[in-house]
Amino acid sequence: MSTVTGMRADFIIDVLTREFGELMALDPAAFRRKFRKMAASPFAFYRGSAALFYADLSGDYRDDSFLDARTSRVWIHGDLHAENFGTYMNSSGHLVFNVNDFDEAYVGPYSWDLKRFSASVALIGYSKALSDESITALVTTFAQAYLTELRAIAHGGDDAIGSITLKNATGVLRRVLQEARLNTRVGLLAQQTTIDDYERRFSLGDGVYEVDEAVDAKVREAFGRYLSTLPNDGARPVSLHIKDIKLRKGVGIGSAGLPSYNLLLEGHTEALENDVIIYMKQAQVPAVARWIDDDRVRGYFTHQGHRTAESQLALQAHADPWLGYTELDGVGQLVAEVSPYAADLDWSDVNEPEELSGVIADLGRAVARMHSVADDESSHDLVDFSTEEAIVAVVDKDEAGFVRHLVEFAHRYGDQAREDHQDFVDVFRNDRLPGL
Repeated sequence: MSTVTGMRADFIIDVLTREFGELMALDPAAFRRKFRKMAASPFAFYRGSAALFYADLSGDYRDDSFLDARTSRVWIHGDLHAENFGTYMNSSGHLVFNVNDFDEAYVGPYSWDLKRFSASVALIGYSKALSDESITALVTTFAQAYLTELRAIAHGGDDAIGSITLKNATGVLRRVLQEARLNTRVGLLAQQTTIDDYERRFSLGDGVYEVDEAVDAKVREAFGRYLSTLPNDGARPVSLHIKDIKLRKGVGIGSAGLPSYNLLLEGHTEALENDVIIYMKQAQVPAVARWIDDDRVRGYFTHQGHRTAESQLALQAHADPWLGYTELDGVGQLVAEVSPYAADLDWSDVNEPEELSGVIADLGRAVARMHSVADDESSHDLVDFSTEEAIVAVVDKDEAGFVRHLVEFAHRYGDQAREDHQDFVDVFRNDRLPGL
């Protein structure tokens, strides 16, 4: 191993230990599972290492081109990679394909979202054996679609395409929406629950555990506090009777070691087919927050559960009517529905450049809408200016340079992430990550 590679490996160890050290000490087995999943591919590693990405953007990869005072404090997703998109049923009853998973959302430079997504496109393109020219074309398509939609919104919205729904989706995204439409609440309940003595209860299985009376009582108290965070606009859920509570331990790349409770609620009637499952999960400090020094942003949130819920409400028009927050044992929790209508885009089904281009253009438009929602026209006052106008004003000074800037970053950081993945695998397999 060369000296440079060794230095980079040490840096990866330092960043991951700083980010996950406390949780790793609490549940080493969960992080062994997480890290083995990250070892599977460069993209899986990239998904699980947002902390490394932001350490780089604040260090060797720092570049404030196309940023000013306002565009450096836009409400951002915080982990905008190609697999954080999917379907959901909005509060108006429409199936929408959009950005999802707002656990890492915060206020920061809008371009950090675009760079994280662009690098993920480079990684996906490389994994599909696309040429550098094809990857350049895909990142260019994303940037141009983003700017086209953002300009349309800034100029009054008449030319904006709007949300991706069954009315306007085509190709792969229409198929994802149609598949989500086939899902049912009955199907979700059948997967996660059983009926015993004429009453529905959660099933026990891998990662699902009983809770004792003390924990049950604490979760119910936290649920009571959560109810005060729900909107009072007629979208409030009808029945709030808890039928069962179970502990789930995170098994995904992003949720390792985090406790989460599933609550089974009586539906709007006593019939068993319309019961509702919600989750109450511990929220964490977003990786990007460690690199943004802004007291106004930091002081805006009561705790991380509040931050996550407020961010989703800010960034996602017509969000889940069950979305709220609470505290459990003094720790912030996010609360939301386990939706039967969630379906993710499967990138293994999208392989040829032409098909990839259409999907990535749609995702660019979705990101533009997300960035434009949480500003002076929203109910949130943390970002008190028109984000679309501010971003367009910065980019319009040199649009070609802006697109080139994203393309160059995508290639450069895609290469870096592939090298980092190999370093990470070597570090992990040789027991150099402390606490595991």
